[in-house]
Amino acid sequence: MPEALAPAVEAFLQHLRVERQLSPHTLTNYRRHLGECSAHLAELGLDDWHWLKAPLVRALVVRLHKGGRQAPRTLATKLSALRSFGDYLVRQGVLKANPARGVVTPKQGRPLPNNLDVDELHQLLNLTDESDPLAVRDRAIMELFYSSGLRLAELVALNVADLVPGERMLRVLGKGSKERVVPVGRLALEWLAKWLALRPAFVAPGSDEPALFLSQQHRRLSPRSVQKRLAEWGVKQSLPSHVHPHKLRHSFATHLLESSGDLRAVQELLGHANLATTQIYTHLDFQHLAQVYDQAHPRAKRNK
Repeated sequence: MPEALAPAVEAFLQHLRVERQLSPHTLTNYRRHLGECSAHLAELGLDDWHWLKAPLVRALVVRLHKGGRQAPRTLATKLSALRSFGDYLVRQGVLKANPARGVVTPKQGRPLPNNLDVDELHQLLNLTDESDPLAVRDRAIMELFYSSGLRLAELVALNVADLVPGERMLRVLGKGSKERVVPVGRLALEWLAKWLALRPAFVAPGSDEPALFLSQQHRRLSPRSVQKRLAEWGVKQSLPSHVHPHKLRHSFATHLLESSGDLRAVQELLGHANLATTQIYTHLDFQHLAQVYDQAHPRAKRNK
């Protein structure tokens, strides 16, 4: 960090440590981001924070973004740290106004969700050892994630009573405590039935625990435990990428949209309040269609 600019940054970090009691990890991130910003600003001619102006902040953003030096998300984080520091300098009387407040970073491209293809899902769900109660439970969990597109928090919150008797339906409590009813596929129902037959052994004597999925400690399965088990199954089943609950939800949405093209139905099943949230899957669908086009359309093929 440039010597002339360092004291004010150190004073700000001390303020964050004492007044706001931020964690050491967060303070380290602030130090790194402000250190990099200070170094670039010094190269741009800044030798005193009194002279920090909006054109200089914009020049910093252009410099960091130019040539892909910083991804938009990383750049936004750095500018956020500089804004917080600017607010501090205003409170200290060093600046009359915060010049970083009026500067925006390049628009962040929304990342496409990762999903497994159908063959990878068959590979993951090919658990046939019914002598292992945990394997039966975990397959029921994974089948339900993929069958009904549940969020992790929704799955671990399920109770046995949420299964609609005699119907392939499930009551789910989603974000904002909004309840929705989702269909459950045949294989998911089959493995849920196998798990329910084994579940009494996981219930503590005398307990009336309502949770659908239980741990060996006779408690509702925690989100972290589900994440860990899915990651382990991904490795055991030789999947090429990390397996996590949201990836199964993404796979559900992507495959359903590819097959039906019904964006509104996918929105309802996922429990999205806003259709714009669901529309990200149309990008995945378009990628799939573009690949089919490139492989099949006569005009897409290159002359050999």
